Amino acid sequence: MCRLRLLLAVCTALFSPPALALALAEAEVIAALRLASTGNIADAVDEATGQSGFMQHDMKPIFKSKFVGRAVTAQLRRVLRNDPRNYPNHALEILDQAPPGSVLVYVLEDGLNIAGMGNLMATTAKVRGLAGAVIDGGVRDIEEVTAIGFPVFSRSVTPATSVGRLVAVTKNQTVIAGGVRVVPGDYIVADWDGVVVVPQDAAERVVELIRQYDQKEVKMIPIIKETGSMLKALEIYNRY
Repeated sequence: MCRLRLLLAVCTALFSPPALALALAEAEVIAALRLASTGNIADAVDEATGQSGFMQHDMKPIFKSKFVGRAVTAQLRRVLRNDPRNYPNHALEILDQAPPGSVLVYVLEDGLNIAGMGNLMATTAKVRGLAGAVIDGGVRDIEEVTAIGFPVFSRSVTPATSVGRLVAVTKNQTVIAGGVRVVPGDYIVADWDGVVVVPQDAAERVVELIRQYDQKEVKMIPIIKETGSMLKALEIYNRY
């Protein structure tokens, strides 16, 4: 009887109206972001927050891909000499614990010559159903990771391992990745053009704006084709 009551309590908590509404809202946001270009999403983040959400130009995919998911984060820094502390491997903890659909965001201190991900981590992420990874640092095992089919964006490619060079000092805390603030739970959108961070507290407004942009652009294209003028289309639909 006690087990039955516990099961009923868990089910009630999981499928209560607020929890269900939250899950539906998240699914709607992800679906909308998946359909949009990173260009329009970047514009919408600018307008909604007054802050740039796009990462540095050198944050590039190792193969052409697109993904959307919520951020889980780790910060890694250089191993300090004579540091007696035994650091837990937060980067691998997150890799093993993140919910399916998550995006790994790893920030490596001075990490352009050090790989934050290789074939074994990519295999694990693929098996666990993660959406992708954004590495502010390097990546290695390019051929293997490409064959695995796990999408990875990074700022460089290097054969150097992080083992013995870096330690993970934070887990699921706010980081600066590719020049942009990333809070765990923020939406990460990555495609051939780059990576955009959509703050979770602005996500609904961003979705509303990209829908407005899309509606205007669909109507602008025929005008541009007819008149040969982008300025006229912009003037009519106020899309600057």
